[in-house]
Amino acid sequence: MSDRINEAVEALNRRLKPEGMDGMAKFVVTGEGIIVIDAKGARPGKDADDANVTLTATADVFEDIVRGDLDPAKAYLTGKMGLKGDIGAAMKLGRILG
Repeated sequence: MSDRINEAVEALNRRLKPEGMDGMAKFVVTGEGIIVIDAKGARPGKDADDANVTLTATADVFEDIVRGDLDPAKAYLTGKMGLKGDIGAAMKLGRILG
């Protein structure tokens, strides 16, 4: 797992309010790895993880989202982030990121 993924997991866990998460989201960070987010918080993941929604972005876009500099909905609507699966779960994830 890359250092960027490990740093992002730490940053996400500082921001997350995971008690509101009732499913699983998977962030695929192109060229870096995967982060899984569920009610337990964020952690490095694997491709085999069963997620309600999968979000895909470059490392730079993902870092902007983690820092709070880019709204996940805006990233999706402008084509900077891909989404596969339950859009409702993605919206819920955006809310619990605070």
